[in-house]
Amino acid sequence: MSQRDRPGGYLAAGLLLAIGGVVCFSLRPILIKLAYAYVVDPVTLLALRMTFAVPFFLAAAFWVRGRASARPLARREIASVVVLGLLSYYLSSFLDFLGLQYISAGLGRLLQFIYPTVVVILSALFLGKRATRRDVIALVVTYSGLLLVFWQALGGEQRDLFLGAALVLASATCYAVYLVAGTEVIARVGSVRFTAYAMIVASIACVAQFFLLRPLSALDVPAAVYGLSFAMAVVSTVIPGFMVSEALRRIGANKVAIIGALGPVTAIVLGYLGLDEIMTPLQIAGAALVLVGVVVISLRPSPGGTRA
Repeated sequence: MSQRDRPGGYLAAGLLLAIGGVVCFSLRPILIKLAYAYVVDPVTLLALRMTFAVPFFLAAAFWVRGRASARPLARREIASVVVLGLLSYYLSSFLDFLGLQYISAGLGRLLQFIYPTVVVILSALFLGKRATRRDVIALVVTYSGLLLVFWQALGGEQRDLFLGAALVLASATCYAVYLVAGTEVIARVGSVRFTAYAMIVASIACVAQFFLLRPLSALDVPAAVYGLSFAMAVVSTVIPGFMVSEALRRIGANKVAIIGALGPVTAIVLGYLGLDEIMTPLQIAGAALVLVGVVVISLRPSPGGTRA
């Protein structure tokens, strides 16, 4: 059944799930920045986050497996879930955590949001899909906005800004690949099972990384860090993970990408309220251009075009 044939309530629920997921995900950089105030490193923080999250995903995996309608996954499906779990929930998250050491939460979320433009660029480079005039204009608008956001930092006030930006852009690229490929896999596997299995794989990778790179003494952090890690696990990992996966199944990657425009705005507002982050009028204008450019790309007609 195509999306056009779905009842209105089914699609409306998908839109609400996407909105809720975007808002919850927007809390993640705020929580990360609050945790960094306690001088905790990204490897330890990511391991704590996934350790608190994995019991929820294990419970979901057992619940799905116990359903009578559940079928065994084919080897190709298992491989797809493993690769996408590592790509998005592990690698993308880790790069985001690293980048947020050097840039503000609002700027980090803004850079994460350019993933639809990354999809267009990657499709042109590796899939032979030519960008339309509309896509090119949207790309120019988007990256002009980023230039405005970075303008004040070009004088060298933040030496590590470009390192942080590069890490977050790499994170956005991983997420762009996941969003396109994940839509097809979720349609075959199911949103709950996909999210549960992919998150379990990512959790194993995050915890293994911690034991390879850090001593157990690294877990000796203030109680507030454990509290923030738990909040990050539940509010900005478990809940939005299931919400976005189900939204992808109901309304597709293109509409989820459009709704993602709420993300940077939410993060900027929360950063201003909770972290005393400040954006100048020039940076706000640049953020507005980024939002316009990404929405234009996300709204392009899907037939014959690149999916976002």
